[in-house]
Amino acid sequence: MANGKIVSGETRIAKCRKKIRRLNLRPRHVRPLPEVLEAIHKADLILIGPGSLYTSILPNLLVSGVAEAIEKSAAIRIYVANLMTQPGETDGFSLADHIRVIYSHTRRKIFDWVVASNQPISLEVARRYSRRGAEPVRVDLPDLQRIGVRCLLDNLLEEHGVVRHDAQRLSQLLIEEFIERRIPSTKPH
Repeated sequence: MANGKIVSGETRIAKCRKKIRRLNLRPRHVRPLPEVLEAIHKADLILIGPGSLYTSILPNLLVSGVAEAIEKSAAIRIYVANLMTQPGETDGFSLADHIRVIYSHTRRKIFDWVVASNQPISLEVARRYSRRGAEPVRVDLPDLQRIGVRCLLDNLLEEHGVVRHDAQRLSQLLIEEFIERRIPSTKPH
């Protein structure tokens, strides 16, 4: 944590409610299955997210060779942004903050695109989330451009007392924009 304390375990990290400085795997050198690296190598599209930044996304990217394989992949590499911050993990984080944390932990620039919702959350639901310490993830386009990722925004919000991605709309958007139209990545292949 930022205060120097070491916390072990997925549930303990979020419960600690302190700013996270660094995440490490134990044991440090976890090897991926060969099939994982082969799937990354053969992929046309790699989607990462949404999910808990420190306890779901980063642990997978810290497995030896995974981030490197994603960075070298000819696939279009997309980060699907969370709709809300997660108390105890990403308090106050913008979308660019999420990307910066991933890049600093992996030491790799692994995304060509971010996909995020541009639909505001209702005031009533936002207040309910705020009482639990969560807020909408702010999409900061200038920061994202400085980081070197392109951003695709759409109404991806589904709200029924809780906030979720509209899975059907998200799937449709990804297929239309990245499979049917084949939007290129930002890197030469």
